[in-house]
Amino acid sequence: MLIRKIHHVAYRCRDALETARWYEQHLGMKLVLSIAEDSVPSTGESDPYMHIFLDAGNGNILAFFELPTRAPMGRDPNTPVWTQHLALEVESMDTLMQARQRLIDAGIEVIGPTDHALFQSIYFFDPSGHRLELACNTGGPGMREALDALKWDMLEEWANTRKAPKHAAWMHDGRHKDMFK
Repeated sequence: MLIRKIHHVAYRCRDALETARWYEQHLGMKLVLSIAEDSVPSTGESDPYMHIFLDAGNGNILAFFELPTRAPMGRDPNTPVWTQHLALEVESMDTLMQARQRLIDAGIEVIGPTDHALFQSIYFFDPSGHRLELACNTGGPGMREALDALKWDMLEEWANTRKAPKHAAWMHDGRHKDMFK
């Protein structure tokens, strides 16, 4: 089996209307579908919900469930907040920086831009507490190929030691700026 693409990714939200309006206002993602049911189609479980679908561009859909009869949303207390996030690609550094300024102007706290060698990104939270990342590809020629050649060696070393391999230390120590022009 070969997957064609991700059909949609779904998260929980605290308020579907607030979420749809926030994503449209701050990220330009249009609401494309709303579905409400009193029971879950896959399980038959009685559990009323609102399910919304937002256009994330290029056929990508971001979906949310509002579950009014369930306990308030929480997060895994054993997972650092920076780990679980949704990264969305933008077309240019200008677009990234304009989005950053619009978010800041709207009172949203933004971290970054952060240089990840292959891309630069900013981080912020939606109204339900989901961490979002906007990313712009900035990698120089040859970077992806260099990383591709290392990927399995790095993963094997990690699996054996649980220590960060140094094969691609150039990504965050600044050497990538000189190595890949």
